[in-house]
Amino acid sequence: MKFTKVVLASVMGVILAAGAANAKDEGHGKVTFTGSIIDAPCSINPNSVDQTVDLGQISNVALAANNKSGTSTPRNFEIDLENCDTSTLSKVTTTFTGAAGVVTDSLGITGTAKGASIILTDGGSNQIKLGTPTAPQLLQDGDNTLLFSAYLQGNGASATIVPGDFTAVADFTLSYQ
Repeated sequence: MKFTKVVLASVMGVILAAGAANAKDEGHGKVTFTGSIIDAPCSINPNSVDQTVDLGQISNVALAANNKSGTSTPRNFEIDLENCDTSTLSKVTTTFTGAAGVVTDSLGITGTAKGASIILTDGGSNQIKLGTPTAPQLLQDGDNTLLFSAYLQGNGASATIVPGDFTAVADFTLSYQ
């Protein structure tokens, strides 16, 4: 009797193993969660941590020194803060850093395009100097949005505008007061 139970259990195990080996894959995947804990009165929305601002396809004529503005159309971007608690710190400044461009206080571009730099501005259209904190912005409890813009500007009369693709990276650091 005992031998029969062992044989029956073994046969069932082989049948189940064979069935599992022949099961069809109906989809699978993996979910990885990342993040960090920061010492700050606000959390940063994940969409704001690593974002891309598309400045578009800009005419070289728009950037030429003989053009009135020599700039592209500004494109807005935001840094969204969440769950702010202003009981101890109620203002924030933003400092942008990156490779300097030719135009004063600008961000340099890399790639096949040449002859222009990126200008960053705050919500009041004031140019932001790289490495220097913006004017403090007042926070409210809950969610807050920090407004910024960026545009491309020709590097001046002596610069030749070379068409092509470009990229630039600006890191930002928040400081609460």
